[in-house]
Amino acid sequence: MTTFAELGLAPDILRALDEMGYLTPTPIQEQVIPLALQGADILGAAQTGTGKTAAFALPLIQRLLPFANTGTSPAKHPIRALILTPTRELAIQVEEAVQAYTKHVPLRSLVVYGGVSINTQIPILKTGVEILVATPGRLLDHVQNKTLMLNQVNTLVLDEADRMLDMGFMPDLKRIVALLPTQRVNMMFSATFPEEIRKLADSILNQPTFIEVARNETAVNVTQVVHPVHHERKRQLLAHLIMSRDLRQVLVFTGTKLGCNRLANELNKLGIHADAIHGDKTQQERIKALDAFKAGTMRVLVATDVAARGIDIEALPFVVNYDLPHNAEDYVHRIGRTGRAGASGEAISLVSEAETRYLKDIEKLIGSDIEAVIVPGFEPDAADVPAYQSRPPRPDRPVERSAERPAAERPAAERRTQRPGPKAAPRDTLFEAPYEPSAAAPADSTSALVRPTPKEQVAALFRSPVKPDSADQ
Repeated sequence: MTTFAELGLAPDILRALDEMGYLTPTPIQEQVIPLALQGADILGAAQTGTGKTAAFALPLIQRLLPFANTGTSPAKHPIRALILTPTRELAIQVEEAVQAYTKHVPLRSLVVYGGVSINTQIPILKTGVEILVATPGRLLDHVQNKTLMLNQVNTLVLDEADRMLDMGFMPDLKRIVALLPTQRVNMMFSATFPEEIRKLADSILNQPTFIEVARNETAVNVTQVVHPVHHERKRQLLAHLIMSRDLRQVLVFTGTKLGCNRLANELNKLGIHADAIHGDKTQQERIKALDAFKAGTMRVLVATDVAARGIDIEALPFVVNYDLPHNAEDYVHRIGRTGRAGASGEAISLVSEAETRYLKDIEKLIGSDIEAVIVPGFEPDAADVPAYQSRPPRPDRPVERSAERPAAERPAAERRTQRPGPKAAPRDTLFEAPYEPSAAAPADSTSALVRPTPKEQVAALFRSPVKPDSADQ
């Protein structure tokens, strides 16, 4: 079994890994670290939970060791490595990992993201940092304000590149890459590889080595189960599972921000402490919710896919797909939040009849069928019928056609719906009769033409104008 020491990492980095409890490298770390130490460009296919953060961060840190110093001058600490992530949560998580890895190394790191005042980040940037973790939008804010320089960056990392494209960051990425030196090491990691990702890789990477580890595969220590249920009873079933099984630290995925808020509110009404995180939440609200969830003081965290990127909780026990993702690869990414580092986990999916097509796509992708278990009392055909549909017909009101009853005997509501329209104009039979030629008219119409008599001549007297005398002028 390979060890981190055998990968060629420096003693100070190995010391930090040992203190963090890192025993052996994951498959992607084992393949990426030696190549990255040699300065090769890498295109990695890796999903959440594979250890890709350490895979790119550890060799990045080691390559910066010759520049590490304890000097106080900002000029001695220029930005030499740039790590771009799609979300604030993931950026925070990555930078926390970098801080832990550099515990015994004099290298500075900083994370910058939107949603908070840019003025809190500027003073730290002015002191100098070697490793900068950023979201694309906030990085360009700093570039515009001239609060940082990227002309000495020698390593670029794009983490979760597919999600960056989904969020519309392609124009920002092109602007950022244009600001970097052409001679640099590039690493790109993505859980999926659509055509847009391949084009982006071709434009940024230089003859990269492609590394694929556990792509579209689910962890063997994650138990997967599907509960078929009518869509109107999903919320009741989720609450039933949480309370009957006394589930704690449950990460629930929904498809929309609105559904995320609604579900969290309904769970709180049922006495289940829950909160929601999504793109419309402020950064302070999201950090507060994540901290409470990680600490175990919050029972359920409801999240959208984008907001959940970067949630890294040790031994997270439960992931629930309240709404199945339309993209099958997102399912693998979701349930990868649990079952990490050898811990066991459970992935629960609540599937309505309309979502069966998405379930088939997921099973085809992962190469196996997911066990379906119907919860008693929540059978798919046992949905609660809305009150306005459940009222039986009145027995004292026989069914009869309204046209067979006089208007005065019809119900008032029915009479109101059958009000007559505007009164029609009176009909003139003269205009409706067919045209017939008059019997008195001559056969030859030309003979009926009468030449008008010449007009009577009238005499008229005209008076010529008289020029005024000079005396009148």
